[in-house]
Amino acid sequence: MQARASIFTPVLVGGCFIIMVSFAIRASFGVFQIPIAEEFGWLRAEFSLAIAIQNLAWGIGQPLFGALAEKIGDRKAIILGALTYAAGLVLSSFAVTPSAHQFYEILVGFGVAGTGFGVILAVVGRASSDANRSMSLAIATAAGSAGQIFGAPVAEWMLTLMSWQMVFIWFAAVILAVTLVLPFMRSPTPLASRAELEESMGTILVRAFRDPSYALIFLGFFSCGYQLAFVTAHFPAFVTELCGPIQPGGILHSLGITTTSALGAVSISLIGLMNVVGTLTAGWAGNRWSKKYLLAGIYTGRTIIAALFIMFPITPTSVILFSAAMGSLWLATVPLTSGLIAHIYGLRYMGTLYGIVFFSHQLGSFLGVWLGGRMYDIHGDYTLVWWIGVGVGAFSAIVHLPIREKRQPIPLAA
Repeated sequence: MQARASIFTPVLVGGCFIIMVSFAIRASFGVFQIPIAEEFGWLRAEFSLAIAIQNLAWGIGQPLFGALAEKIGDRKAIILGALTYAAGLVLSSFAVTPSAHQFYEILVGFGVAGTGFGVILAVVGRASSDANRSMSLAIATAAGSAGQIFGAPVAEWMLTLMSWQMVFIWFAAVILAVTLVLPFMRSPTPLASRAELEESMGTILVRAFRDPSYALIFLGFFSCGYQLAFVTAHFPAFVTELCGPIQPGGILHSLGITTTSALGAVSISLIGLMNVVGTLTAGWAGNRWSKKYLLAGIYTGRTIIAALFIMFPITPTSVILFSAAMGSLWLATVPLTSGLIAHIYGLRYMGTLYGIVFFSHQLGSFLGVWLGGRMYDIHGDYTLVWWIGVGVGAFSAIVHLPIREKRQPIPLAA
């Protein structure tokens, strides 16, 4: 019977909308790097540290919001996340010093945690049948990519009409508006087993922490965060400053992409567009083949693509090719990683367990964003920090191979 259940539930549709808007705003932050730095005369590392702190706060907030959702309910946790997100954006718009901007990004990071993967994927996973779960997680992840498609270009367009401060205010209003869909996200009947429902959070955490496979998943997700956050935060500026000129009369020029700044914003959108395809493909594949081997293959592919890009001259063509290739592997790790956790440890505390693993992802994000700005200020380019990303990608490919991809038995009550 479950195999015939519809994949498109109110929970999935509502969750997709929330995560799409949340990620559209988050993915646009790299566009603000140059305008804000130029207005206040900040070093590149100052704004980079703000985004790095945002990512770290997101990582810290993820298991907290996951646990909170499992205690007070998903919808209440999402409302709290949206309020925190909006408060961070509004306060950031009034920040005139690096320290103030960095402090308010803590709120933004917690807001992303409350409206992002940890809460949304957990409720989507619990609302899905076994047959639909991998694809449902992929669709929800792809919705975040859909937000990335239009987030950066919309921010770039809004900056031509108003100050960056007003853009932040508008973004705050938009993230609050997403809570209007919550009444349509009816809580499903839990699909977790009776044994899973009776198991305490402390028990499942002890089981996970004692399992070497959980530690390997935690370590492997680090490079995903490093690469994604570095590209999101620095790639628009990277392209603006280091890419060769766009030739008049060429395809890009005829499409209205006449500056490397515009190309930088479009590259983020192209990554998001290709990510929709890649993530849905990963969800389909995760129902058919070993998730750990798929993850190892994705990290290997990322490593090769990143290495080839930096080894050759950076041109508009290479930027487009890199964005398309990397985008196809961008968030393909998320449905596979979250699905792997649900498969091994069950659904009851999926939000908390995935949130803890996601903290590793955000540690990588913090390092990638901050180190990118720091290395740029020291060396005047991103070459070294890019090669570090290549190395950690290869590390993640290797550590996924020993994972034991078997559902852990739940100990019987004494």
